[in-house]
Amino acid sequence: MSSGGGDNGGTDSRAEEKDCSLPYWQGAWQRRQIGFHDPNVHEKLIKYLDAMRSGRAKLRVFLPLCGKAVDMKWLADLGHEVVGVEGVESAIVEFFSEQNVEFRRQTVPSLPDGELFQSLDGKMSVYRCDFFNFTSAVAGRFDAMWDRGGLVAINASDRERFAAIMTDLMAPGCRYLLDTFNYNDLTFKGPPHYVPESEIRALYGERCDVELLESDKESMADRAERWGLDYIIEVVHLITPK
Repeated sequence: MSSGGGDNGGTDSRAEEKDCSLPYWQGAWQRRQIGFHDPNVHEKLIKYLDAMRSGRAKLRVFLPLCGKAVDMKWLADLGHEVVGVEGVESAIVEFFSEQNVEFRRQTVPSLPDGELFQSLDGKMSVYRCDFFNFTSAVAGRFDAMWDRGGLVAINASDRERFAAIMTDLMAPGCRYLLDTFNYNDLTFKGPPHYVPESEIRALYGERCDVELLESDKESMADRAERWGLDYIIEVVHLITPK
């Protein structure tokens, strides 16, 4: 792996991961175990915004498994239309409340057991549903994507389904920023889960070009210490349809 290690190449002997399907995250929010939430706009989104925009304005931007990320309000304030998917209702309500944004909620005929939470000006929409029930038939396709905590949060066995949905949601010319992690401790179960470079390319490489933008070890030192790891490398890729 070009980020400096962690990709075993062959059989992965990592410890068995937790079951990170939707009930796990619903429980985490209920217990307020939400240390993954960043109260600030993510520094990698700020750094690579221009790479995602590529000179374009007023984009439709998609955030999978968005939680209550303040990134959504920041992007909307820049003039973009922002759409997120989140399985936990309280996270969505907290987002709009904490951002002081009035919203409406409504059922979605094309999304069984789902709901739409939308700002009154229509600039921010969050669908409350199981991500794996979401398709382009629900909300169309997108010019850009920001995945800060999607791929790294799900079960490894669900990654192919996740990538298939993400590619289905791409409009022509879509630019998808993907933020993942690499670490060396085979006993760390996550989340966030380790996603090797080879797997990212296997998931997206057939239909998309995958460009490595950054492997950042220095800024993750404090988090590595908290998690008891020798190191964490934050890896950012830009994925674009071929």
